[in-house]
Amino acid sequence: MIRTLVVDDDFRIADLHSAYVERMPGFQVAGRVHTGQGALDSVDQLRPDLALLDIYLPDMSGLEVLQRLREEDHPPVDVIAITAARDVDSLRSAIRGGVVHYLIKPFLFPVFEQKLQSYAAARERLARIGHAEQGDVDRIFGALRTVGTDSLPKGLSDATFDLIVQALARSSSGLSAAEVAQAAGLSRVTARRYLDHLCQLGRAELSMRYGAPGRPVHRYRLAGTSLNL
Repeated sequence: MIRTLVVDDDFRIADLHSAYVERMPGFQVAGRVHTGQGALDSVDQLRPDLALLDIYLPDMSGLEVLQRLREEDHPPVDVIAITAARDVDSLRSAIRGGVVHYLIKPFLFPVFEQKLQSYAAARERLARIGHAEQGDVDRIFGALRTVGTDSLPKGLSDATFDLIVQALARSSSGLSAAEVAQAAGLSRVTARRYLDHLCQLGRAELSMRYGAPGRPVHRYRLAGTSLNL
């Protein structure tokens, strides 16, 4: 099992990400903390395999946590940055700190699932080899590589993809999955598949608000457009 430490200052988001981890075969939540110091202490005490690290923490930046994990005498731990930070400096610092993925909030489970599956695949390949040849290295880094093209997964069509994009383009305030489905004449489940793929490609963005207690409301918009709520 891949023991995972969840680090997020928002208790509700930490709960959500912990639930996501528990849905992943081969993963389990080793701990859940809400501060940078808590993350450092938990890495020392729990020795997790993976940390899901927020950048915006109340006592210190997650980037400082990452730096201290690498420079001080802490047990080794892989890190996936999970954050709302979109600035290039944060991204550059995270890459220099050796994160295996950088996942921008908010997101839905399929995006999260893809990142953890690719991490698990790379980890499993590393465990199988004793001496790495170039082909082994290429396969390991290939396992970590995320979707980078607009090619559609099996079961998705170009025509329906265009319908989804057009529906989003007609809205300046963002749409829920149900509203996209209605506008495109599709089922909500089908619309969600296309919306999730658009988010993975970076062509759509997801915003999350809380409506009823504990119930996040998701709205989608094309990347680069403003969201007026």
